Amino acid sequence: MRAERNITRRQSLKYIATGIVTVGAAVATGTYYSLISHSPMQVSTQATVDQTMTPTKSAASASATRNVVLVHGAFADGSSWSKVIGLLQKDGYNVTAVQTPMASLADDISRVRRVLSMQDGPTIVAGHSFGGTVITGLGSDAPNVVGIVFIAAFAPEKGESMKALSSTLPQPPGSVAIRPDPYGYLWLDPEGVVKYFAPDIDPDEARILAAVQKPIAASEISDDTPFGDPAWKFVPSWYQVSEDDMMISPDAERFMASRVNATTTSVKSSHVAMISHPNETAALIELAANQSK
Repeated sequence: MRAERNITRRQSLKYIATGIVTVGAAVATGTYYSLISHSPMQVSTQATVDQTMTPTKSAASASATRNVVLVHGAFADGSSWSKVIGLLQKDGYNVTAVQTPMASLADDISRVRRVLSMQDGPTIVAGHSFGGTVITGLGSDAPNVVGIVFIAAFAPEKGESMKALSSTLPQPPGSVAIRPDPYGYLWLDPEGVVKYFAPDIDPDEARILAAVQKPIAASEISDDTPFGDPAWKFVPSWYQVSEDDMMISPDAERFMASRVNATTTSVKSSHVAMISHPNETAALIELAANQSK
């Protein structure tokens, strides 16, 4: 464990709240720059937190929103949320990590929709990476959803296709590690996982992540079907930018967070903040739960 992981979950929430206030001030003063300017404002929760602390169990009981559904992205599966799941469960939340098929966007959305419909009340849905595309596609009638959290995720706009979005955004360094197979799926080269996808976690852990990765159908990335009304237009949204991301440009993440009008914070993390910075990630999800009705 790195030496800087020495603050509490309560302090982590304070960092997030401070970052959110700073984002608001930056927007108001015109110092928040979009993707086009290439001069991004950074609001970073750079301090990491002690993962051995004892979480309180009062968070969920103090919130009307007790359910959390987590959606993984490409080159990962539901187990990528394991550290966040443990923290949320200790704080009293009912947590479900969806295993999406990654064969078609329609099937991914359908799987998430079924899980959401099984929740017993108000629910926060959080998506990582391509998982953001999936939860965006839930549209105006996402069952039980009262808030959306994007973790270094795609957030398409109405009329935009995944093909257009992925071709418009800057190509990240990690794209060189993507490997197609003969069956129409895309994988990340194992060493690419270590170098680009998850460089801030233990290399042995990153190689396990590579071994259990779930490939994505190339057709999901190249799909030129325009999106309908995005789910984030109907419920409040939160967005966590990964400042050291090499799979989606941090500038692109800030751009998408801005147009979603999300409550935004950032963390000095690789693409997999839910693994390398689970406390900050869990804290943002809890903040969304506490502020949603």
